[in-house]
Amino acid sequence: MYPRSLQALIDAFRRLPGVGAKTAERYALSVSELDPRELEEFAAAFLNVKEKLHRCRICGNLSDEEECSICKDPARSHRQIFVVQSAKDILAMEKTGEYQGTYHVLNGLISSSKGVMPEDLNIESLLKRAKDCEEVILATSATMDGETTALYLDRLLKKECPGILVTRIAHGIPAGGMLDYADEITLSHALSDRKKM
Repeated sequence: MYPRSLQALIDAFRRLPGVGAKTAERYALSVSELDPRELEEFAAAFLNVKEKLHRCRICGNLSDEEECSICKDPARSHRQIFVVQSAKDILAMEKTGEYQGTYHVLNGLISSSKGVMPEDLNIESLLKRAKDCEEVILATSATMDGETTALYLDRLLKKECPGILVTRIAHGIPAGGMLDYADEITLSHALSDRKKM
């Protein structure tokens, strides 16, 4: 049995997604071995995130300033918007180095089973931004909620911004993936998004 203070730290780490009991123990024990200066820096990093990190007023991405670095970048195409579910999706896309437009974070997906409706998402500001754009790329997940959200946005954007190009990212079998491990939605997208060899 751990001392109460250490157990409280283990319990705190367990609240993080993907952190199990053993990992939480390792994290807590590592923190307990930090010298006081390192511990202060570690704690300050947590507090700074809570105090300084907020959503970009334009796209909803995480930022330390009123506008994120992507929205402020004049080299990016501001006529193209890549719509994602969460800010972590932007990080994944930016790692590819392939996309040079801007983003828009919905902060979730439409889900009647979870009680999340269109008005709960960051959609109003997307409609305002889309009026000055050429293309909106929908990059929601290939789940039922992701598909529902993409279909809703497609209809809404075409109604509110006639003439805008609304596209959907391709979904399919990942590199190195095997057909027998893929679900029906993934296989369906892989077939419909096929391209000429």
